[in-house]
Parts: sequence; structure tokens; C-alpha cells
Amino acid sequence: MTLANTCIIVASLLPIVCAGIAKSRGFGKRRRDGGYDNHQPRAWLSGLSGWQARANAAQANSFEALPLFIAGVLAAQQMQAPQATVDALALGFIGARIAYIAAYLADQATLRSLIWFAGLACSIALFFVGGP
Repeated sequence: MTLANTCIIVASLLPIVCAGIAKSRGFGKRRRDGGYDNHQPRAWLSGLSGWQARANAAQANSFEALPLFIAGVLAAQQMQAPQATVDALALGFIGARIAYIAAYLADQATLRSLIWFAGLACSIALFFVGGP
């Protein structure tokens, strides 16, 4: 398995990490005491505020970023792009996504947007690193 393929798995797990962060204050509490409601998770999540709401939004955005990244990695590999370049762009995407999540949780909106663009650039670049 290539490093880029491993990055696909990591990128696929990032939304789950964000969901765990969003739900973390509700774990261990009863539903009637404001704890996480697994019977109506979306309704419970929609009532969050602050960093928990931002973690939930980061979860949604992490899912939204996946298709282009996965397609980019697979397209680059199918076009027989230099694997080191594919790996570097995939690592760049993962780094950007982790920084994006951190900036989102810290409520750093402008920084978050700049980091988002960096991750997007890595995904798009994957389509252009292939051979002839």
C-alpha cells in the first residue's frame, strides 16, 4: 500500500474524529440530562453551540472534501504519476485537513479558509501530476 493510499484511509477517518469531538461533552450523560442522543443524533447535533458546533461543521466539511481527494489520488496513480509526488500531495492534504480542523475548533475563520484552499489545491494538483 502506498503512502497516498494510507492517506485516503486517514482522510476517511477524520470526519469520525470530528464527530467524536462534537459529541464528546454528551458522552456519559443521560439523554434527559443533555447527554448525547443516539436515538435522534442529527437533532441533538443541531442544538450544539460553540466549539462543539464547529466540530460538527468540520465533520461535514471533512466528508465534503473526501471525493475530490480520493479521486485525485486514484487518478494520479492511474496516470502513473511519480509516486513520491502523489505521496507528497496526499500528505499535504492530510496536513491541511488537520490544520483546518484545529483552526475551525479555535474559531479562526480566516486562517481556516486559507488552510481549506491549501487542501483543495493539493486535491486538484493530483489531477495534473500524471504522465503524458
